[in-house]
Amino acid sequence: MPIRVVIADDHALVRSGLRALLERTQDIEVVGEASDGREALAQLEALRPDVLLMDVTMAGLSGLEATGRAVRAHRAARVLVLSMHTAEEYVVGALRAGAAGYLHKDAAATELAAAIRAVRRGERYLGEEAARRVAAYEARFGSLRGPDAPAPALTPRETEVLQLIAEGRTMQEIARRLEISPKTVETHRYRLMDRLDRHHVAGLVRFAVRIGLVQPE
Repeated sequence: MPIRVVIADDHALVRSGLRALLERTQDIEVVGEASDGREALAQLEALRPDVLLMDVTMAGLSGLEATGRAVRAHRAARVLVLSMHTAEEYVVGALRAGAAGYLHKDAAATELAAAIRAVRRGERYLGEEAARRVAAYEARFGSLRGPDAPAPALTPRETEVLQLIAEGRTMQEIARRLEISPKTVETHRYRLMDRLDRHHVAGLVRFAVRIGLVQPE
């Protein structure tokens, strides 16, 4: 049976291109697409693909947070991150979230197919640059579970609020989006500032960029 894949990327042209590439491979079938993290989780729940091909920086719910939720909800979920980012924060953050592999978007189609097959077999797959980042991190801290975590253990709601703040949403917009009161949003913001030791919005934004919740402009 072919390997069933869902593609999660916020650019329609990227999804179309990936679908076209993968459908030329006899043992891989694209069964769904998602434009953000929430759609990716819904597709995972509905379709139970063998591999979830995940972008990192997507509006609404980032690929890193969606990866963590996917793995927590479905232990058998296999997530392969395909990203334009190769910075250590992104690579280590994705693997710590539970991703089975990390590949840069300039990879050849043959390597992408090989990576999908590898994670489907239960292996970890890292592209060349991602492997270098992980090796450098592990040389400093011994393992991906070392003390220099990309982010404190934020709750899912705190992560959502942090991402929306970093996207420039107002308190009222965030409240409507999350269906909570503006006062509750304000409370989350103050708690984030306290927990992250960032005492202004600009500091929250920089932190969100560093851990891959949003893409730097």
